[in-house]
Order: sequence, then C-alpha cells, then structure tokens
Amino acid sequence: MIYSKPIVEVIQSRFSCRTYTGDQIAPEKQQMLRNFIGKLQIGPLDTPVRFVLAAADDQDRKALRGLGTYGLIRGAAGFVVGVMSLGGRNLEDYGYCLEQIVLYLTDLDLGTCWLGGNFTRSSFARKITAAPEERLPAVVAIGAIADEAQARRALLRQGVSADTRLPWQDLFFDGKFDANLTREKAGPYAIPLEMVRLGPSASNKQPWRVIQASNAYHFYLQRTKGYPIGLAKTLLRIDDLQRVDLGIAMCHFQLTARELGLKGSWMLQEPPIDKPNSMCEYTISWIKDDVVE
Repeated sequence: MIYSKPIVEVIQSRFSCRTYTGDQIAPEKQQMLRNFIGKLQIGPLDTPVRFVLAAADDQDRKALRGLGTYGLIRGAAGFVVGVMSLGGRNLEDYGYCLEQIVLYLTDLDLGTCWLGGNFTRSSFARKITAAPEERLPAVVAIGAIADEAQARRALLRQGVSADTRLPWQDLFFDGKFDANLTREKAGPYAIPLEMVRLGPSASNKQPWRVIQASNAYHFYLQRTKGYPIGLAKTLLRIDDLQRVDLGIAMCHFQLTARELGLKGSWMLQEPPIDKPNSMCEYTISWIKDDVVE
C-alpha cells in the first residue's frame, strides 16, 4: 500500500492550498518524500520522468509571475519540480506521476498547489538541471497549511470546491456519448470514476470524459475553448496542460481501482465511437481484467 490511509480518503481530503505557514518541512517527512520521488522514474505509458524536492527561494516568486492568482502563493516551504522526455503520451505520464506525489504529500498532512505554466527556462528548471530536450510543464508548491478552514472557504468562493465539480452525467457515458452512465451500471467502478470527477484540473475545467464499453473504460479529452494548442501553444511555449489533467484523472482511476482489487491495464486502443465534436480527442483505454481479488 502506497499511502497510510485509503486512497479515497486521501483524494477527498486534498485541496488546492495557496497560503502556507512558511515553516520548513520536518526532516523525516522530507526524507520520506525524497524516497518516494526517487522511485518514480517512468510513467504508466513509458515516458521517462524525474522529480526533485527543492526549497523555495526569492527567484521562485519571479517565475510565478503571470500565473494570475497562482502567483499569490505565500509561505511555501518548497516545490516539487519535475521534467519529462519529449514525445508520445508524455504529458499524461507527467500528470499521472506528479499527482501520485501530490497525494503522497496529502497523506503526510502537507498542503499542495498545482502550478502550470512556462517553466522550461525558469529558476525551476535550474533546480532540476533540465536538459535542452526535457520539458517542465508544471510544478507543485508544498508546505504546512496555514489555515485549512479559511483556505477551503476561499476555494468555495472561487467555485473550485468538490461541490462545484461537474456532475456525473456530464462526464461519464455508457457505450456512446449520448447515453449517460449510471452509478448502478458502473458497478464497482463507480468509486474510481467518482475519484476522477474529484480530480484537480487547470482552471477547474475537468476536461476528462470516460465511456464504459464492454470490458473497457475509454478516456477522452474534451478540450476547452480558449486554451492554446498547436501553433499558439508553440509560440507561447506553454505545454498542453489539459493533457496533464488527463494524467491526473488516470492516476485517480488506477490508484482507486487497484485498492479495490479491480485489475486492468492501460492500452492505446481507440474504439469506433463517434465523438460529440471536433474538440474531443481520444487519449487512452483501461482494459479490465475480469478477475477481482
């Protein structure tokens, strides 16, 4: 078991924390985190990744400018910084692995905040000695939570609490996109899907869509209008953060399924299902193993 508490409890307790006490993380927790990070070297879709725990410094505030409200991170003790290789499903792998770390930090009773942006040539890239062929699409601020009750109230005002997530029927489908999947029809997979629904995402857009079909769960990316892709993304040097969001969804789904004894594996196996619009893209499929332990 990776975490000391049930993964459902860890996912439900985690929130985006922007104000920290400024205290250093206890040495024993730092060592536990470094040991955990050291084991994450490749994503579930075979992308090499690496992460470091770095102490916060004055240069980090400059790197966070231009990120809107996320530039207002206060009192963070440090950051988890990572890089990934280019190509394939690299962004999904990055999101999956970094969310594993976020959940581990939550299990250690530490606060976290995902920060996505143009970090490849920033002070964060220097912390991990990023090579020219490596990308750094997001970092995570970490530290002791200053006032959890106040922080949760702030998130509720901003519309990013669990209660403001998209409803089940907008995210999960039965065989095709115009047929809603009920919790009853999902059976034991209703819990992993609910943990997907509760996942964090850039601007709380929840771009994941999942279709249950026969022995598989097919994950799709429903792009949000206005997010830079293609040439615009290249010119702005911004990575495709909505693909990172799909990796977070995959992480929540697989960790929960594993804890429930629901066996399966990820495969690129796009089904012949009509997509609802031109901004919907196939990502990956979870192929079930019928054996339940």
